[in-house]
Amino acid sequence: MVTRRSPERRGFAGNAVTGCMHLLVTGGNGFIGRRVCARAVREGHEVTGVSRSGRPEAGSWTEDVRWIAADVFDPGAWRDALSGVDCVVHSIGIIAERPQAGVTFERVNGDSAVLVALEAERAGVERFVYISSSTKPPLVREAYIEARRRAETAITDLEMDVVVPRFGPVYGPDQPHFPEIANQLFAVVGALGPLARVMGEDRPFAVGAASQAVYELAVADEVPSNPVTATELSALT
Repeated sequence: MVTRRSPERRGFAGNAVTGCMHLLVTGGNGFIGRRVCARAVREGHEVTGVSRSGRPEAGSWTEDVRWIAADVFDPGAWRDALSGVDCVVHSIGIIAERPQAGVTFERVNGDSAVLVALEAERAGVERFVYISSSTKPPLVREAYIEARRRAETAITDLEMDVVVPRFGPVYGPDQPHFPEIANQLFAVVGALGPLARVMGEDRPFAVGAASQAVYELAVADEVPSNPVTATELSALT
C-alpha cells in the first residue's frame, strides 16, 4: 500500500495545500506527464516533475511543482528528489527514433523505465506507474513494442507496487507524436463509443482521459493487476 502523508503542508510556491501524497513524474513536461502533474496539484498533492526542459511556460499550476531539469539517464541529477516520494509516474516514450543521437526505442521506451524503476525501488518508493502501450503504431518497427514489453517484464518483481497501464493511441491538443491528420482521425474514432470499442484494447484515448486514468492509478488505495487494459482504464475516467 502507498503510505499516506500528512494533510497539512505547503506547496513549493508557499501555498497551503491539502494533499496526502508526493508524486514524482518523469517526463513531467510531456504530453501526458504535464497533465498528470496538473491534476495532482489541483487535488492537493505534492508534485515533483523531472524533464530535460524543466518547468513548462504555461499554467499557474506549474508554480506548485518542484521542477528538475535533468535527463533521466543521469540519475545523479535527480536521485535525491526521490526522498519522501510515494509514487513515481514514468511518462517517457517516443514513436520516432534518431539513432545518431542515441534516441532509440530500446533506450527511451525500454531502458529509461527500467532505470527509473530501479532508482525508485532503492529509494523506498511504494508505487511505480509505467505508462505503456497496447500495440505499436502503424508503420513503426516492432522494436517499439518489444522495448515496452521488455521493460514491463523487467520491473514486474521489484519490491514496490508496479502498475502498467497500456494505452492505444493518445490524441489531443499539442499531440507531439502523430501527424495532425492522424490526431484528428483518432479523435473522431475516440468520440464514437461503438467504433472505439470495435478496436478493443487498442482503442484511442483522449489525453485528458488518459492522464486522469494515470492519476487515479497513482493515488488509489488499491490497483488492478497488470497489465491495466483499455477497458479498465476507461472505467477510471
